[in-house]
Amino acid sequence: MSRRARLWRTTAGLAALVVGAGAVPATAAGVRLGWAVAVVDQASRRVLVVQSADELIAYRGPDRQPVVWSWSADTAGDLGDLDPRRTWALPDEAKSRVRDGRRYLLVTASGGLAALVDTATGATAWAADTGPRANPHSAELLPDGNVAVAASTGGWVRLYAASLGPRATAHAEFRLPGAHGVHWDRRARLLWALGDDTLTALRVGGTAAAPTLTAERTVPLPEPGGHDLAPVLAAPGRFWVSTAAHLWRFDPAADRFTRIRLGGEGAERDIKSVGDEPGTGRLLTAAPDHAGPCSWCTSVLTLHRPDGSRSLPGTHLYKARWWTSWGSGA
Repeated sequence: MSRRARLWRTTAGLAALVVGAGAVPATAAGVRLGWAVAVVDQASRRVLVVQSADELIAYRGPDRQPVVWSWSADTAGDLGDLDPRRTWALPDEAKSRVRDGRRYLLVTASGGLAALVDTATGATAWAADTGPRANPHSAELLPDGNVAVAASTGGWVRLYAASLGPRATAHAEFRLPGAHGVHWDRRARLLWALGDDTLTALRVGGTAAAPTLTAERTVPLPEPGGHDLAPVLAAPGRFWVSTAAHLWRFDPAADRFTRIRLGGEGAERDIKSVGDEPGTGRLLTAAPDHAGPCSWCTSVLTLHRPDGSRSLPGTHLYKARWWTSWGSGA
């Protein structure tokens, strides 16, 4: 990095991080509609919402819990029929979305689970087992209540008719090798999907009960290994795209990728998630630190501009996202 990162350290282990055994209503837990951070922790098989960056900077000990909300399929009483012990293995996505005034958590796991959770109640609004070999990596909530899921090993993007009910399995499917990311562009009313080598804009047709997906255009990536796709909140209509080696900003109006430099090749390699903080533009990334038992995880949250990092000992983090009030739109 261009200047030495500040290191914020906890003196508590993972046990001190976790709040309760099940989902805690966001309002009761004190999560404000601000910019806390949601992390996917494969060690505890939980989504943990930790305090905002400024509060994390000020954190100095175990008497002040950094986690303000948590959720796990393992303790969700309404998911027993989907065998969370298998389907919730290696959770890999956590997104905050707001629809009709309600905040939802979107999750996926390599074991096959994809779910939409009401954060105020902890109830599962929709969930599906996509299969043990699909390896879902991301999901998105559409304005009509349907849910898009990208599965890397399955090589597909599906749009599930989740609006039909909590276990609806009807879906449209678009084949996409290495599908890793999906994002609803409410301005253009397109579902963008990221694969190994391409970024594709999908037009959603049909009805909410019987949706269709049609490729409107496909843009080759500047290099292979597409992994994360996220909106640039400071520039609506543009997207962050991470590849195996670098971070890019994509402008769909010009079909142009611009490389984003983070101060060194190491900081740009194998980014699993990326996003900018509303208001400040500060970047949050998660990338493997190669210091733990898995080659794809980390125990460190990394900030850029200004630079900083936050160690969460005992965690195996895969992705980290700002817990924003960003919505799926109309």
